[in-house]
Amino acid sequence: MSDLLGFVLSGLVSGALYALLATGLVLSYSASGLFNFAHGATAYLCALTFHELHSGFGWPAVPTALLLVCVLAPALGWGLDRLMFRKLARVGETAQIVATIGLLVALPALGLWIVELLADAGVSVAPAENQFGLPGVGPSPAKSWQPVDGVGVDSDQLITWVTTAAVAVGLWVLMRHTSLGLRLRATVDNRSLVELRGMSADRLSSVAWMLSSALAGLAGVLATPLLGLSAHDFTLFLFVSATAAVLGRFASVPLAFAGGLGLGVLQNLVAGYASFADGITGFRTAVPFLILFAGLLVLTRRQRTAGTAAADAPPADYLAGRSWARRWGPWTVAGILLAVSFYTVTTPFWSGLLAQGLALSLVFVSFTVVTGLGAMVSLAQATFVTGAALVAGLLMSHGWPFAAALAAGTCAAAVLGALVALPALRLGGRALALATLALAFLADQVLFQTGLLRNGDTGWAVPRPVVGPVDLGDDRAMGVAMTALVALAVAGLSALRHSPSGRAMLAVRSAPAAAMASGVSVIRTKLLLFTLSAGIAGFGGVLYASYSTRVTATDFTAMTGLIWLAVVVAAGVRRPQFAVVAGLVYVVVPHLLADHVTESAQLPVVLFGLAGLALANDPDGYAAAVSTRLHRRRTAAAPPTPAGSASPPSPGAVLELRDVRAGYEGAAVLHGVDLAVRPGEILVLLGPNGAGKSTTCGVAAGLLTPFTGWVYVAGVEVTRERALGRSRAGVLLAPEGRGIFPSLTVEENLALHLTAKEAREAVYTRFPALAARRGVGAGSLSGGEQQLLALAPLLQNPPQVLIADEPSLGLAPRLVAEVFRLLTELKERGTAVLLVEEKASEVLDVADTVAHLSQGRVTWCGPREKVRADRLTEAYLGAAAPEAGRTPPTDAEEVPRT
Repeated sequence: MSDLLGFVLSGLVSGALYALLATGLVLSYSASGLFNFAHGATAYLCALTFHELHSGFGWPAVPTALLLVCVLAPALGWGLDRLMFRKLARVGETAQIVATIGLLVALPALGLWIVELLADAGVSVAPAENQFGLPGVGPSPAKSWQPVDGVGVDSDQLITWVTTAAVAVGLWVLMRHTSLGLRLRATVDNRSLVELRGMSADRLSSVAWMLSSALAGLAGVLATPLLGLSAHDFTLFLFVSATAAVLGRFASVPLAFAGGLGLGVLQNLVAGYASFADGITGFRTAVPFLILFAGLLVLTRRQRTAGTAAADAPPADYLAGRSWARRWGPWTVAGILLAVSFYTVTTPFWSGLLAQGLALSLVFVSFTVVTGLGAMVSLAQATFVTGAALVAGLLMSHGWPFAAALAAGTCAAAVLGALVALPALRLGGRALALATLALAFLADQVLFQTGLLRNGDTGWAVPRPVVGPVDLGDDRAMGVAMTALVALAVAGLSALRHSPSGRAMLAVRSAPAAAMASGVSVIRTKLLLFTLSAGIAGFGGVLYASYSTRVTATDFTAMTGLIWLAVVVAAGVRRPQFAVVAGLVYVVVPHLLADHVTESAQLPVVLFGLAGLALANDPDGYAAAVSTRLHRRRTAAAPPTPAGSASPPSPGAVLELRDVRAGYEGAAVLHGVDLAVRPGEILVLLGPNGAGKSTTCGVAAGLLTPFTGWVYVAGVEVTRERALGRSRAGVLLAPEGRGIFPSLTVEENLALHLTAKEAREAVYTRFPALAARRGVGAGSLSGGEQQLLALAPLLQNPPQVLIADEPSLGLAPRLVAEVFRLLTELKERGTAVLLVEEKASEVLDVADTVAHLSQGRVTWCGPREKVRADRLTEAYLGAAAPEAGRTPPTDAEEVPRT
């Protein structure tokens, strides 16, 4: 019994740290949509700073910890949000994952490099890298107690428990009983609706990132006695805590917190009682990654993709249609010059360095396949490299020739890739990345620790081959051979990209549902891409190992693969030739820095990691950005007509769209729309599906910036003003599909609009159905009740302009009448209402003015009394309906557009 209690208590210590990290992950993800792979690096940086200030400079422990947790860590979170995370929230998921992985790599190296610089400057600093048994916030050495026979508790554990409990209570009070917590939870539900309601989602995101970094800093300080100063251990701690974030569905702070505590206890119990694992090397240390992988498989579901656009759309190919010489001439010349240089201008040192870079380029090309073509972020590429190289070394030690061992190692990597992909492909995005990383750590901890593959610490010899008269033991010959192989790989992948199979792969990348509807098997295609990528990585890995003539199980760890990914994606992962650039940069830059800047091994890691920051501005990489910017410079169009050149706004109009042309991704939906709404007027916008009604609403509300034209609110030009500014100016959008926060209760939804309790009680008096369900989650209300909840608060605080996008959609006739009564009451209070509807017969009873929208143009606009049945038919069917005995309309009957 004492053993069980001991396992539980010690598990609660690690569980408390998991809970803190998982809570921070959920806070930042829910507010910004970004999964921060660098969360553990923030914890390590704070632990390192605490160690240096406390042990090196002699600062007292508690004030130092408070300074870090309450000031420095939140400041780091705020700075990263302003510099990086806000921009990353608007790019594809691949760039988001890799950029934060870049931070994961860069932040620990940056901290260690600063410590090195301080030491070189003569400052008294404590040894930093891989230090263990360090003092924490409590007494040093820690005090111990034995409350039960055989069960010990020390002061560091007690401080961790008490602090975590206090944080849990504080977070509960913040999220459930403060207006800030309410707004943060609203941001989790619907970030765009938060902006439409006049709350700054960016500011709330900054607050979330500050809280997240503070929790990471607290976890780092508390973990210092437990983990020491090992960046690797902090990274592993993060990925285990990600399981708790998965338990919370990346949205629930209480579930993530409880999941972290339970995870720590479960990990200890499995490690303590799993006696069968004694014969499996590394199993106990691999338990967290088994739990992570199982949690991802069980709890993560891929989001519905049908009807959505690709979030990671490919960039335009500005050389499409050009001649072969224009597309490939510069690369061909560069390859020939590189091959010639090995026997002409390079020294033996540089010949070897360039050959090494080219060998690594073959590994980097594998990222082009899995991520560039497949849009899957694999964090297990280093595992495939290690597996192939170890298999090849094992076979060569038994007398196999190099070519046969190379083929066998490549096949082994491909099979390993398929085995990794089969369970993981049902996941997507960050979940797939976490799953492949978990499997990579499992391979490092268990698979590559087996005696058959490992061969001790010496590993296996992988001698360079002799091909006929060519001895690749010469670095120059090795370099030329690598140049030829890289050229073949680039040419082969480029041919695949433009083949029918390649087009099918790109279709699966951008629109899986559409590809499936066209007869393309999404799972089979992704499995093929993953397997091909693993095989290429293994092929390159054997050649890379042959350059060094030996391979060990620790040469290419999962953490090495993270750096590789950051380097490749920062250069450009969609084109194989950019992977070659990345391979050469990865090998050459550290030597250039060592010769001309500093001999520190940390600076190259910092630069490679921070290269991911550029993805916030250039999500397709710096190499791809060169051609993009040159093309834009050559074809720069004249800027749109400045708003100041427009004629004055129409007198009396509170909302006006003038000559608006707008759309998405450069494709116009609206073609010169003119509309004006006056106070106390309901303007009904009618039109069939696809006419551009929702686009008009988006432009009016500030969700969409028009290509050309102007938008005025109360006579002020606000064309470039975003949704937040429009809402604060009194323009409110009731979007299609209910403008509520479903995870918040009815009372909380009203509190976001109406801070005064008396105003909320007035709503309940007017709508008893809402009063009866004030404590119920808004998502569980009926469609009509949800629409009433969205509109009812406006009666207490009427906006200047209400844009209602199909408020009757999906409602019963009785509720439709109630909604229209609400809109009429708002009109009588002076609100200008732009009402978008398809139900012409019902809506005409409340309309003052009617506009017909067809194919992005207002075809007619005038008073409700002038609306004719044939115009309605034309608006919906595109052709006027004949009426028996009716004469053609006269000019006097036609009403010009506003």
